[in-house]
Amino acid sequence: MLSKGQARAFFLGGTAVTFAVFLGLSWNSLSTKVPKQTHAENITPQVIRGKHLWESNNCMGCHTIMGEGAYYAPELTKVVERRGDNYIKAALMSKTPWSPRGRKMVAYGFSEEEANDLVAFFTWIGNTDLNGFPAKPKYKTTQNF
Repeated sequence: MLSKGQARAFFLGGTAVTFAVFLGLSWNSLSTKVPKQTHAENITPQVIRGKHLWESNNCMGCHTIMGEGAYYAPELTKVVERRGDNYIKAALMSKTPWSPRGRKMVAYGFSEEEANDLVAFFTWIGNTDLNGFPAKPKYKTTQNF
C-alpha cells in the first residue's frame, strides 16, 4: 500500500508522463502526418466554395463525410469514385426532390457552378489519405463451374 506522499508522487509523475506523450503525439500528427494526408496544396477556391455550400446547406444533417454526420443518407467521402461527376451533378441540380431507394433528398436546384464546387470539394475529400476509411466492401463472387 502506498502512503499519501507516494500516491501523490505516483499520480503527478504519471500525469506528467502521460501529458508529455500526448504533446509528442500531437506534435507528430500536426507537423508531419496531417499535411501529407490531407494534401492541403490541392485546396482551391472552388474546393473552399464547395465546403461553404456543404456547411450552409447542412448536408451533414443527413449525410456523413469522413465518418462524421448523420446516417440517414449515404456516406459521401468517396462518392466521386463510386458515382462519378455527372451523377452527383444531376442529383445536386435536380429541381425535384431526389429519391433513390425511398430516401428523399431536398431539391436544392444548385446552379452548375455550385454543383461543380461541391464536386471539387468531394473530389478533394476523396483524395485525402484516411488510412483505409471507408473500407471497400467485400463482395462475394460466384464462379460458374
